[in-house]
Amino acid sequence: MTKSAQKYLKFLIWPGLVLLTAGLVAGFIGGWTALPVALLVGGLLLCVVAIALGGYAVGEFWRSRSTQAGTNAVVATLSLLVILGLINFLGARYDQRLDLTEAQLFTLAPESQTVLENLEQPVEVFIFDAAPNPTDRQLLESYRRFNPALTYEYVDPRAEPQLARQFGVQTVGEVYLQAGDERLLVQRINPQERLSERELTNRLDRLGRDSEATIYFLSGHGEYKIDGTESGYSQAAFSLEEEGFTVKTLNLADTPDIPTDAAAIVVTASEQRAFQPLFDTERQRLEQYLKQGGSLLLLVDPQVTTGLEPLLDRWGAELDDRFIIDTSGGGQLVGLGPAAPLVTDYGSHPITDEFENGRSFYPLSRPVGIEPKSSVEATPLLLTNPQTYAEPITASGELQIDTEAPPDGPFSIGVAFSRAAEAGAAAPAADAAASTPGTAAAGSTDAELTETEPTEPTGAESAETEPAEPAEATPTDEEPAEPSATASTAEETDTSETVAPAAAAESAANAAETGAEIRSEEARLVVIGNASFATDGLFSQQLNGDVFLNSVSWLSQVDNPTLSIRPKAIVNRRIVMTVQQQVLVAVLALLVLPGLGILGAGVMWLRRR
Repeated sequence: MTKSAQKYLKFLIWPGLVLLTAGLVAGFIGGWTALPVALLVGGLLLCVVAIALGGYAVGEFWRSRSTQAGTNAVVATLSLLVILGLINFLGARYDQRLDLTEAQLFTLAPESQTVLENLEQPVEVFIFDAAPNPTDRQLLESYRRFNPALTYEYVDPRAEPQLARQFGVQTVGEVYLQAGDERLLVQRINPQERLSERELTNRLDRLGRDSEATIYFLSGHGEYKIDGTESGYSQAAFSLEEEGFTVKTLNLADTPDIPTDAAAIVVTASEQRAFQPLFDTERQRLEQYLKQGGSLLLLVDPQVTTGLEPLLDRWGAELDDRFIIDTSGGGQLVGLGPAAPLVTDYGSHPITDEFENGRSFYPLSRPVGIEPKSSVEATPLLLTNPQTYAEPITASGELQIDTEAPPDGPFSIGVAFSRAAEAGAAAPAADAAASTPGTAAAGSTDAELTETEPTEPTGAESAETEPAEPAEATPTDEEPAEPSATASTAEETDTSETVAPAAAAESAANAAETGAEIRSEEARLVVIGNASFATDGLFSQQLNGDVFLNSVSWLSQVDNPTLSIRPKAIVNRRIVMTVQQQVLVAVLALLVLPGLGILGAGVMWLRRR
């Protein structure tokens, strides 16, 4: 073969190497189909021809300096590729993810992790959508990676109509959970609403539950509304429903007895809403409810009288009328002033164990103290920082702070109480026999108490006495007692707070029959010196919503409640621009800024000349 032919044949080595590389990449990525194999064979043939006929076998070629330098470069390149391959292999085998987003949006929330850890059986997620969304798949992969017991499958309802009928699929995009024979609809996804971690975690948490607990929000005294007609607790109520609770309102004036399905009762006593104190009969019903193992969440602003003060005294809860002032500047972090103390210190309690050093804030709050009681276990939940003061409102309505005095903090804004339920507790006779606040609160003709408690219109007791123990029911022929001061005052104050005599008689009969029933073995009470921290708008800020939801979950005493930090919603941070703004940005980016660069370069070139 002539030297001219060898001169051209030796260049076949380069297309041969290109074909070999393309074949290897295509084979490892797309599988060893006919195309990768053909590329490898073609590249190998070209390399063999180039080496055999292109003069590469001549000894002078291998002894040349260029060949030695080229060989070193090839060896170094291959070594680098091997190192990168090993790193990639180790990364795929032992992968670690680093989430740099502000709210850790691509990391499963602590609540999701807790729910996944507690899965008792394999769970499969069915997504009835023919086009998998990368964001949804990434979220499902995070669940599967954390606990392989959860798997997922995308199903085209048109290609598999039989499976779609088994799940009762109505529209494309429905997501279902299946664990054994149980199936739950998670949500319906579409291009505008993708798969939600919160929805998926809530449905996973509800798997295996026999029934839903009912949470009652007290109404009738100026409490926040939950129906969404005005700013109140609609967001909190919706979040409770998302977690599997049934949410209702309860007006004690219209309901003689507290419903038997009441897992917990929420009282929002707000100064902004001009909360009116509860009547003595209402307070007595709540006391009886707690004695039988009920649960109560009391959210109360400063300068608000609830009418529950005697109840709180028996539990050892002390409401301080002073305002908490935070001089550390923490309130500025959330755009508020010193009247909104920022809490980062939490007590050791199931409600707050997962919070660590997370933030929650409480605008216009009051301290909640603890008076030790032998039968009550009390745990502070929310502790302010040491740089806080507690100051009263002056007679002129001003709040004065003596910054020269040392701070009084830390203060407790929230406290959790628990005590054993009282077996055989019966409804108070004053409650059972009361007809209307304006009619005679006569002594019961079916039962009488050996001891009674004096009552006043404001709901406060004149003396610290323990609850009266019910005596054995005995017939009596005594005449009805004269109308009490409480009843007449209540009638003059609000005639709407009435209960029909027939309903009162029925209440007394029911109390006599069910007085010994115990709702649960333990009565629970949570008192927080602020009623606005979980209102609409503030509920989703920091850990405010988690404080409220964890408190309700703990109070409800459901089996295995998930008390943790819930997933946060993805915040839309896209910049929305008008057409004029878009044109301006395009002109600046494509013309003005490049033109300034070229102009500056031209000036420098001219100066150098």
